[in-house]
Amino acid sequence: MKTKYLNAETVVPKRLLDELQQYVQGDWIYIPAVKGSRKAWGERSGSRQALRRRNGDIRQRFAEGSSLEQLSSEYGLAYDTVKKIVYTKA
Repeated sequence: MKTKYLNAETVVPKRLLDELQQYVQGDWIYIPAVKGSRKAWGERSGSRQALRRRNGDIRQRFAEGSSLEQLSSEYGLAYDTVKKIVYTKA
């Protein structure tokens, strides 16, 4: 992820900038995101949900009798990956 620096004059109200300048002038300052505001990997793009759906399909097909080898081949996943999906609680 590329770090993006912003000029405080363009994003912070003047009165807040004046207050900040009493503590920091001409240096870099990091302002963390609000706790809970960051989305987990794949939530924004839908990848997380797609993987859950795929893994659910793999578990169901295994329960219906498909072998680990078949599922590995059909889904293009390593045998050990399919095994992990099937034997790990959802």
